[in-house]
Amino acid sequence: METFIAEFGTIWGAFLATLSLAALAGALSLIWGTVLATMRVSPVGPLRSFGTAYVEIVRNTPLTLMFFFWVFVAPSFGIVLGLGFQTAVIALTLYTSSFVCEALRSGVNSVGIGQAEAARSIGLTFSQTVSQVVLPQAWRTSIPPLISVLIALTKNTSVAAGFAFTEMIAIQQRLTNAHPSDGLFIFFGIALLYLAITIPLGVLAGTIERKVAFAR
Repeated sequence: METFIAEFGTIWGAFLATLSLAALAGALSLIWGTVLATMRVSPVGPLRSFGTAYVEIVRNTPLTLMFFFWVFVAPSFGIVLGLGFQTAVIALTLYTSSFVCEALRSGVNSVGIGQAEAARSIGLTFSQTVSQVVLPQAWRTSIPPLISVLIALTKNTSVAAGFAFTEMIAIQQRLTNAHPSDGLFIFFGIALLYLAITIPLGVLAGTIERKVAFAR
C-alpha cells in the first residue's frame, strides 16, 4: 500500500497517458470507422469491396500482431514510426475502426430503406442521402454499441505496454518488479483506475440506450 501511495504521481501520469491514448485513438476510430461504414454501403463496387476486405482482415487479426507490423514490418517499406505513443495510436485506430464500422453498419441497416429511397426521389445524391438522412439515424441507434467498442479500446491500450509506451500496465509491471511485496495493492489500484474510465462509459451507454428506446 505504501508503494502505491508513494508512487501515485507516477501512476497518475500513466493514467493520464492511458486516457489520452484511448481518447485520441477513439476519436480517430470513430472518424475512420464512419468512412469505412460508408464504403461498405456504397453503390461503388471497388469501395464496397475495399471496406469489406479491410473489416474482415483487420477485425480477425490479433491486436498484438497489428502493433508488431507497425514496429517491425513497416520499417521494411520505409515507414518508420518507432515505439511509443504514435505507433500505439495508429495501431489502435486501425484496429478499433473495423469494429466501429460494423456497429455503424448495423445502425445503417436499421434505417428503413424507404427513407433512403425517398431521399433519392427528391434528387439527393448518394453522399447527401447518407450524410443527411441515413447516418444521423444510424449514429443514434449505434451509440450504445459504439460505447462498448470504446470500452474495449480502453482495455486494449494495455497492449501498448509491450511496445515501449508507458501506460498503466507498464507502470504496474515496473512497480511490481521493484516492490513485489506490494504487488497485490498495486494490481488492485491499477484495476480501479481502469474501472474509473470504463464504468462511467458503461453507465453512459445504458442511459443512452434507454433514451433511444423511449424515443422509439
